[in-house]
Amino acid sequence: MSQINIRNLSNENDDGSPEIVGVSTFSATSFFVPPKGSTEERPSDCEPGSIRFNTDTSNLEYYRGKTLGWSQFDLVTSNLGGGTGSNTGVGARGLFGGSGDPADGRQDILFLTVSTLGDTQVFGDLSSAKYATAGLGSRVRGVFAGGYNPSQVNTIEFVTFASLGDVTNFGDMSYVARDLGGLSSSTRGLFFGGISTPNSPSGTNAIEYITIASEGNAVNFGDAHAAAEGMAGMSSSTRGLICGGHPADNTISFVTISTTGDVTDFGDMQAQRWTFATGSNSTRGMIGGGRTPAASSGINTIDFVTIATTGDAQNFGDLTQSRSACSGVSDPTRFVVAGGYNPSNVNTIDFVTIATTGDATDFGDLTYGRNRSGSCSNGHGGL
Repeated sequence: MSQINIRNLSNENDDGSPEIVGVSTFSATSFFVPPKGSTEERPSDCEPGSIRFNTDTSNLEYYRGKTLGWSQFDLVTSNLGGGTGSNTGVGARGLFGGSGDPADGRQDILFLTVSTLGDTQVFGDLSSAKYATAGLGSRVRGVFAGGYNPSQVNTIEFVTFASLGDVTNFGDMSYVARDLGGLSSSTRGLFFGGISTPNSPSGTNAIEYITIASEGNAVNFGDAHAAAEGMAGMSSSTRGLICGGHPADNTISFVTISTTGDVTDFGDMQAQRWTFATGSNSTRGMIGGGRTPAASSGINTIDFVTIATTGDAQNFGDLTQSRSACSGVSDPTRFVVAGGYNPSNVNTIDFVTIATTGDATDFGDLTYGRNRSGSCSNGHGGL
């Protein structure tokens, strides 16, 4: 077998490299170094299929064309399971922490396996009984922040998805809040909005961020589109979407997770709503249920958006029942909506296949009826 060792390769004009045509095999046992650069330095005039290393996200990404832009290579979902109910199978794990039942909150965290069907099991406990927390996750950690019992708190705490057990202290947000939202990439988590004045309906537009792998207090990121409660978020590996809120709002805005700064307008949801479920894969963001000015006990509508573009949400289908204060988790294939309120706490779990459109199908049941749980998974679209 012949072998060519080349340190530098250029074309005849010394302004680029020659094209290699046909089937080429690289059999070296060491490594191949692709081009690299930050998110801001992404080229926009390259060929679809081009590959580069993003130094902001520390991931390989590929170019899908002018409409879809750059996408991160999907990593294999951490397969967890091995229990009963939905957890007899393996796949991405979804967590639901805290609850508004009874009125002073519940302490336990429930879990399910997103790719299967069945009922939830108990994972462990939050540091105290509370409700209206926010959740977010990396492939390793699930993080919960804020909540209420008997007043708003600023606590941040985490669990390791792969091992059942109680939370460990992570740090604090700079403000106390309940009914706040969360979203994340594989490295950074954002918490935003909520009611920040103890025992008062006063909202905040603050966005704060943490580095998920290292404990510490949250740091200011920027401002959301409104000072509101009940906003929710979802993400791709680079972009985070913040949606809705109360006072009644149908706004969708976005941020670039690896930077800091205020939100930019994305578009609108189909209706003004708050306390709804969200989830995503790397391409599509999902919004389900929630409270509206006309339906205090909730609606059954599911919206979707394409995260890499901007524009208004489109109709996806309907949940199996109308409800507000529900929670969502996702993996690359499914969006799961659990719990909620209408006109009392429900234990229903629904799911849809994200890549299609259509009405939800029954998944199983929560261990008990609950609403306003913080939720997260180790398989969502930001990972």
